[in-house]
This record gives sequence, structure tokens and C-alpha cells, in this order.
Amino acid sequence: MFAALALAPLCMAEDPKFVWEPLQIKVSAFTRDLVMLDAERDEYATNLAAYAASTIATDGASMASVKQGRRILALALHLSPRNKQAVVIQFQLAKGIVPEKADGGYSPQVLARLLLTRGQLLLQQAEGENRILARYLIQLAAEIDPRNEDAVYACEMIRLDTGSPDWTPITDPGEEKKDSLP
Repeated sequence: MFAALALAPLCMAEDPKFVWEPLQIKVSAFTRDLVMLDAERDEYATNLAAYAASTIATDGASMASVKQGRRILALALHLSPRNKQAVVIQFQLAKGIVPEKADGGYSPQVLARLLLTRGQLLLQQAEGENRILARYLIQLAAEIDPRNEDAVYACEMIRLDTGSPDWTPITDPGEEKKDSLP
């Protein structure tokens, strides 16, 4: 009996719930200078949010899926802050609810190709926020479909040339990058 009581707190400590820090996006990181129409931004936001929800749901809200989902959902909300799917998924996650698998209309492989193609087009714009979004999209394309050699190659060339993109301005606007390296 005593052993059962002693183990009770340990069992309670293993809460299967995940931790989701609500995204605090007050202003989009992307202005009207971004070379994307509002409808296109909204469509990308819908598909990114659906992918994030499906990944989190499929992986049982593992730490890795929640971390990746946070970046993807934040990007979706920056692209289209009032996107229905992104707002609903953000709300569910903030309440500790694992979202259901969402149909974004694209398989991960097709979504990765779309992100890569759009990222490459934005890179050609060679200015400010277009290049920043391009780096995010290309990195996501490589992460979503690591078998897509073009996406992986483009991602690695960007990483070698300019380093990995800093997601802090997207996921936690206003916070400094928390690197221990100089």
C-alpha cells in the first residue's frame, strides 16, 4: 500500500499533455512589399496550418512535432493573420487540444515542391522580406520532404552561404535570439 502511494506522484508527473506556448503575433512580419497577393498568402497559410496540425496529430504531439508545428503555424499566421485554419489550430493547441488531422489538399511531397518553387521565385526578388520568406519556405520544403533533392540542396546552399534562418522573429517577435555562440 505504501509503495503504491509513493508511486502515485510519479505517475501523475507523467502528464501526456504537450506544452504549447501560444503564439503572440500582433503584427505580421510581412508587409505589402512581399511579392505575394493576399489570396496566395491565405492559401499558403491554410496549407501550412493543415500540415502543422496533421504532423502534430500524427506524431501524438511529440516534442519535435510541436516544435516544428510552432514554426509552421507561426509562419502561416504571419502570412495571413486571420486565416481561419491557422487561428483555429492555434486556439486548440493553446487549450491543450491535439488538433485533428487536417486536409490541406496537398500531400507532403507536393507541398514541399510548392514551397521550394515559391521560395526560389522569392529569392529572385533579391530584397528584404522576400528573401527572408524564401529562406523559411526552402528550409520547410527540405524538412517536409527530405527526399526532395532539389529542396535539400537549395536549403544546404542557403545554410552554407548565409546560415540557417532565425525563426525567432516569426515564432517569438520582439525576443532576442537565444544563442550561446558569439
